[in-house]
Amino acid sequence: MNWLLIGVVLLILGPVLIGAGAKHERKGNEPPQLVQYGYLSVVVGVFILMVQFLSISTAMLLFVLITGVIWSLDKFVWQKKRGQNPVADWVEYGRGFFPVILIVFVLRSFLVEPFQIPSSSMRPGLIVGDFILVNKYAFGLRMPVTNQVVIPVSKPERGNVMVFNYPVNPQINYIKRVVAVPGDTVEYRNKKLTVNGQAVTTVAAGEHAYTEQGVYEVRNLQFTETMGSHKFNTLNMADTPTLSLSEVADFPGREKCRYDESGFVCKVPANQYFTMGDNRDHSADSRYWGFVDDKYVVGKAFLIWMNFKHLDRIGTMIQ
Repeated sequence: MNWLLIGVVLLILGPVLIGAGAKHERKGNEPPQLVQYGYLSVVVGVFILMVQFLSISTAMLLFVLITGVIWSLDKFVWQKKRGQNPVADWVEYGRGFFPVILIVFVLRSFLVEPFQIPSSSMRPGLIVGDFILVNKYAFGLRMPVTNQVVIPVSKPERGNVMVFNYPVNPQINYIKRVVAVPGDTVEYRNKKLTVNGQAVTTVAAGEHAYTEQGVYEVRNLQFTETMGSHKFNTLNMADTPTLSLSEVADFPGREKCRYDESGFVCKVPANQYFTMGDNRDHSADSRYWGFVDDKYVVGKAFLIWMNFKHLDRIGTMIQ
């Protein structure tokens, strides 16, 4: 979907609707519906365009600041000057949006954030179409935009399903499982995961099949792995290589890793994490693009709250 085009269309459509609606008769202080739709179109269009070039957090912060300034000026300056005269439509919508946007911004920045699973990299636990909730304070209360921890709570631990800004392009959010924390030595060789010299407890759990993009079936071997208090299922394909060496990037800190045909071993740097998808042979993760710096951590995934194609998944806790 071309969101940039949609944003431009909505931004152009807004003034057209406002101009057309202005010709209609007003009912009391209520602007015509076309005017209302026009302002909504402008707001949505501007937000979509901002998100294309900025992070969602930055775009929302700018909206809070802009509408907050309008609300403040109207309350303390303009209201006194206009007396009994009607409020300009743009002022009415600006001040009206402020409390709504502020509440959403605070909730999203400090408490929970919704996220949609875009790929099969975390199967079998998470599937395409799952809408999940992410706990934003589990790994420390962070400042919006800068993402600096202001109130430490806890650190990501092995086994956590973590949402983070993709280090290669921080505007994109990724979701993977933390398999190694700062100071750990992680090794994945012949599809066996080892952390600090200890093999991760792995038990065969039969086969698992799923349909990718509704076109072809993918069959995998399924295993149950245990990391501390976390027990979860992973997938791999017996006939595929452990990893594709040609796809391993020259990422920061690669000198702390050794790669060969049978796998790799990495020493995790300070303040960074090593992540992998549970669908091991269908996941672009730390094996290929490197470590996740703490400054990119978004939060801990904990609940599936909706899947329109699989309603039985609603309310499922993320293991």
